[in-house]
Amino acid sequence: MSDENERAGGEGERAGDDAPAADLRDLPAFADGRNHSLPGEPEWPVREVAVEYDPGWFVGGYDRVEQPDGSEKKYYWAELSPATVVIAVADGDVLFVEQYRPTVRNTQLELPAGIVERGESYTAAGARELAEETGFAPSSTSLLQEVWCSTGVLRHTRGYVFAEGLEPVQVDHDSNEFLSPRAVPIEEALEVAREPPTNDATLEGLLLAEREGLL
Repeated sequence: MSDENERAGGEGERAGDDAPAADLRDLPAFADGRNHSLPGEPEWPVREVAVEYDPGWFVGGYDRVEQPDGSEKKYYWAELSPATVVIAVADGDVLFVEQYRPTVRNTQLELPAGIVERGESYTAAGARELAEETGFAPSSTSLLQEVWCSTGVLRHTRGYVFAEGLEPVQVDHDSNEFLSPRAVPIEEALEVAREPPTNDATLEGLLLAEREGLL
């Protein structure tokens, strides 16, 4: 990472010489009360862990790892809080939200999703996000799958939640959410989701629900 990014991270936290995953919790960036997607125990020796960037909503840095041939390499990562993605079905429809994504500069039709807050399960977070984004609260939720996302660079877990038994509630969007709920017939949901632009979370969620016989 650049010097500018290192400055943005403040003190540039480091843990050296065989730093297992548990030691990450001793670093200020991971002991701050936020929810984190922490990795498991390493199979290759980790000689150094460095946090170079921490703007408050994700953490960026690297692990200096000893590879099987004895050489060492810095593996850079960006760590984000766990997220929930909701496949909500009511009256033969799947609930989507339409919103503009400034990061990729296009408007997408997506499944409702959001960050899992500290102390929440994927299902509890899914019910909350669904209500906040669409104005419908589910009577039942179930976790279909937990996955790691984009593992070449991200430390980020995602839970796919199926929701049904929807009842209307008051919408409570976050200050940075400008979105509109959309109901799509179940038999059209996958095809609609495959129309560009689309995203991995929406396609994966619908495919999982279909595989489980829920769509």
